[in-house]
Amino acid sequence: MEQRMIIQARNLSKTFQVKEKRKGLKGSLLSIVKPSYKEIKAVENINFNIAEGEIIAFIGPNGAGKSTTIKMLTGILYPSAGDALVEDINPCKKRKQLAYKIGTVFGQKEQLWTHLTPYDNFKFFGAVYDIAEEEVEARIDELKNTFELSEFINTPVRNLSLGQRIRCEIVASLIHKPKILFLDEPTIGLDPVVKENIRTLIKKMNKEFGMTVFLTSHDVGDIEKLCKRIIIVNHGKIVLDDSMEKVKYHYLDKKMIEIKMKEETTLPRIEGVTVLKSKGVNLKLEVDTKVISIQEVLKWLDTDNLMDITISNVPLEKIITQIYKERG
Repeated sequence: MEQRMIIQARNLSKTFQVKEKRKGLKGSLLSIVKPSYKEIKAVENINFNIAEGEIIAFIGPNGAGKSTTIKMLTGILYPSAGDALVEDINPCKKRKQLAYKIGTVFGQKEQLWTHLTPYDNFKFFGAVYDIAEEEVEARIDELKNTFELSEFINTPVRNLSLGQRIRCEIVASLIHKPKILFLDEPTIGLDPVVKENIRTLIKKMNKEFGMTVFLTSHDVGDIEKLCKRIIIVNHGKIVLDDSMEKVKYHYLDKKMIEIKMKEETTLPRIEGVTVLKSKGVNLKLEVDTKVISIQEVLKWLDTDNLMDITISNVPLEKIITQIYKERG
């Protein structure tokens, strides 16, 4: 059965005109009288399809065009060229209609009224989306249990911890049962335990409700643990669109080996092996498996002197940095 495409972008582009400031007092006065502008291409001819129920990571360095793309997909910004369809709705032409179909969470921007309790905020958002009162109550009760909000649902938002607030922000965006959730840095500033809780909840929403999740994040843990597909943008263009599995396969020709010896040892220079750390009895190596196999590297070690060894893939963060450099 063919999957339905819930988000479609076709040659989506956005160009901003930015006023140029001239040097010196004379230049400043001239800028007022006769301003000059330069064009900045924030997004340039972006194309992608996202199937219903996907969790995708849309990532890139600062200034790559991520937020601009999200704003065009949600109807906040009009594209300079190209178009988009989100739930078969053109975001530019029917933004209000689209608002009933999507939820948004921006980790650095609050949508909750801080002087109100989460419960009162949820009631407010229910009214905004024209949901019947008994339906709102049932929805709040359902989400309160799913997100474990009972202990603080009647505490003013300003008195909540960051982790509690983010949970409430997500719940507020789910009150109207959206088909798509746009998450922009949802775990920013959270401690590791709370991050893991938020990720678990996102996966649960996707699995139980079939919700499509469009995620932007600089946290590699979010990307690695949530997403099966990754779109990387840089300088306003897509530089890679592939499955997480293939990204790891094509870029995991290097392995990390962490070794603990009984006694301090020094390895000879080996082609394809980089010593990242050598301190006392501990060694950390990066092995290029295109040049030398792991088995060959291990032959150089004195197994009688070996206490512990760990072999792992290169961190995803390093892979993404490599892709930026190669394709950016």
